[in-house]
Order: sequence, then C-alpha cells, then structure tokens
Amino acid sequence: MLVATHTARLAVLSLETTGREAIPVGVCLEDPDHDRLYLRLRRDWNEIAPEEIEVLSDIEADLSAKADELGAARVMAYLEDTLSNAIRISDRRDVIVENFDRAVSRLYRQHVNSTVQEYVTHLPRYSLAAAAGPFLENPEVEVEGWEETPGGLRLSEGMFVARVQGRSMEPLIADGSLCVFRKNVTGSRQGRLVLVEALGDNNRYTVKRYRSEKVFDQDGDFSGQSRITLEPLNTEFEAWDLTEQEDRYQIIAEFVQTLD
Repeated sequence: MLVATHTARLAVLSLETTGREAIPVGVCLEDPDHDRLYLRLRRDWNEIAPEEIEVLSDIEADLSAKADELGAARVMAYLEDTLSNAIRISDRRDVIVENFDRAVSRLYRQHVNSTVQEYVTHLPRYSLAAAAGPFLENPEVEVEGWEETPGGLRLSEGMFVARVQGRSMEPLIADGSLCVFRKNVTGSRQGRLVLVEALGDNNRYTVKRYRSEKVFDQDGDFSGQSRITLEPLNTEFEAWDLTEQEDRYQIIAEFVQTLD
C-alpha cells in the first residue's frame, strides 16, 4: 500500500542553565506546504529549571497561539532571531513524515528525555504486541519502561501504553502505533475499541470494536444469549464472532488514544 509522505522541517529546542550543558526540551515541526507548526515541549520544568517555571510552562501555549496567528514560517524565524541564551533552537533540517501529529510525538521521544513522573506525565509501556489483526502470540507481559503522554490527557493508575501491530484498525490506529489503554472497562462496551486477550497457554491479544446483539429464536423470542462481534475499522478485514467460545476471551482494556 502506497503511503503519502511530506517534507517537514525539524528544529530542536534546548535549555541552558548555569553550570550545565544544554538540555533538549522540545521539538518544532514545520509543515511548509500548509504553513503550520507542530510543537511538543517537556513539562517537568520544576525538575530542570524551577526558578523559571512560570515563564517556561507557558512557552508551548504561547508559541502555538503565535503560529495560529502568524503561520509556522514566521514563528520559526522569530524563534531563530529572538530566543535568549537560555533557550536555543537548532538549525532546521528536512525530515520526511507520513503524519504530522504522529511524527512530532515520535521525534519528541527521540530527542527529549524528560523526568518520569508516574501516572502524572508518564504511563507504563508493556511489551505485549496488541495485534490489530489476528491474535499474536506474546511472551510474558512485563513493563518495558515509562512513556510520556500529551499534556491534555488525564492519567490514572490502570492506564498503560502498548504497541499495536497490524492494519485492521486503520486509519485510526496505524500499524506499529503506540496506544494508550485503560484497564477495567466499565459500563456498556457497545461500540468501544477494546483490547481482547485470548485465554490459554500463550498470551495473545487483539484490538477491535466491540459489538453485542441479542440472539432470537425462530419464533422471535430472545434466546437468552448474545452474539459478541469484534469488528475491524479497515474494510479490507472481516469481523468475527465470539459467541461459541466466548469464555476463552477476556476484555482487558479499552483504547483511549494513539501516541504516535
């Protein structure tokens, strides 16, 4: 499948404090075709520059507002011309991206190593490969590390990050995406995207949209059973039912959002 790519311009923001080397604090990704700016800055200013926290904590919102008003090119030029000695911006370099939102998250992780604040700014990342397609066999699930999440996402214990493999949930979940999930699905599951575990000797997982409908007999009476269907979002793939072997499967989490 051919995927459209775009040329973007990447710059890395760094902070210099007295007696310390420059610390990467964020990335700026310019979309020159649409004059749009994508930003991602770290949020642990209290750890790296507590004396400047009031100013630094507003930088991302201020730059985003300026980019919306003036356009990306003018804001990038402004940063290159006016940033102080404390905050520096690297030279812009061309990068090829498929999706700007996912790219800025990926580039942020590559260039910035922020302080882990468990369930405040970071969620645990698990080694399970949740398959957005057929079930995949996986080794024992364990925590690989902690993944920083966007500032607008409220975190709580029971949330975690895992990488989804497969194309059946495209375009919402691209093959290989890091995704946020929430354990203990409460209330109706109807229409939700859920992470399903196949019970057995090997841990196997899939992500699908959950559908449930009552089963009626030939007389039109409710049989007391429901048909559980797991649906892909990609029309190239087929849905499948859990009715006959429902006890072999367990809904372990619901999908929240992608990180890249």
